[in-house]
Amino acid sequence: MLLHSNILGEGKPFVILHGFLGMSDNWKTLGRQFSEQGYQVHLVDQRNHGRSFHDNNFNYEILAEDLKNYCDTNNLTDIVLLGHSMGGKTAMLFSTLYPELVSKLIIADISPRFYPVHHDAILNGLSALNFDIIKTRGEADNFLSSYVDDAGTRMFLLKNLYWVEKGQLGLRINLEVLKNEVEEVGESLPSYATFNKDTLFLRGDRSEYIGVGDETIINNHFTKAEIITISNAGHWLHAENPKDFFAAVVGFIS
Repeated sequence: MLLHSNILGEGKPFVILHGFLGMSDNWKTLGRQFSEQGYQVHLVDQRNHGRSFHDNNFNYEILAEDLKNYCDTNNLTDIVLLGHSMGGKTAMLFSTLYPELVSKLIIADISPRFYPVHHDAILNGLSALNFDIIKTRGEADNFLSSYVDDAGTRMFLLKNLYWVEKGQLGLRINLEVLKNEVEEVGESLPSYATFNKDTLFLRGDRSEYIGVGDETIINNHFTKAEIITISNAGHWLHAENPKDFFAAVVGFIS
C-alpha cells in the first residue's frame, strides 16, 4: 500500500514527514514556500496518520520501508528529506538504511536517543471523545481542554477531525494502534546506524527534546551534523517560528 501525499511544485524532490498525531496538512504553508524555491515538495502522511492507510504494524523499520516504497513508486532519488519529531526518527533511520537516496537531511526537534512515553494525557483525551454526543469542533475542543491545557496543542490535535458523513465527526488517525504502539515512537536509532552526508538538526530554544547531552549522540550517528537553535519556539518550531525555520532550512539546502 502506498502512502498518501500532497505534491507541490517542480524541481529537486523534497520530502517532508510530520510528527506523531500530525499529518501532511501541518506542512502546507511551508511546503508551498519550499516549492517556490525550485523544489518538488512531497508532503507525506505516514501510516495510521492523515489520509494514509491504517495498519496494525507500526515501528520505525516499517515507517522507513513505507518511505522506500513511496520513493520507488515515484522514482525519487537524491532527495532532500525533512522530518519533525516522529517523522524525524523515520527520516534518520531511512537515511542510514538508504543513504544513496538522500542528498541532504533535516531533522526538526528530535534526537536519535530513546524518549520515554509522554503522550498519555493526549491519547486518553482523544480516546474519550464521544462523537455520538460531540457534534462540532468547538465541543471537541472544549471536551479536550480537561485533558490538554495548551490551546495550540489542542488545535494541532483537532486537525485530525473530519466529517465521516453529514453530522458525524471522526478522527483520521488510527487511534487504537497508535495507543497500543506508542512505546515505538520513543525508540532510539540503532547504535550502528550512521549517515555521512550533510545533516541539519533544528531545535526550539524552549524545547527540551534536544539538550546539550544530545550533541554527542547526534555526532556519533551523523558525522556531518550541524545543530541550529530556532528562537521563540518550542517543539512545534516550524509552526511557532516559521520565518526563522524556513530561513534556516533554505540556507542549508541551497
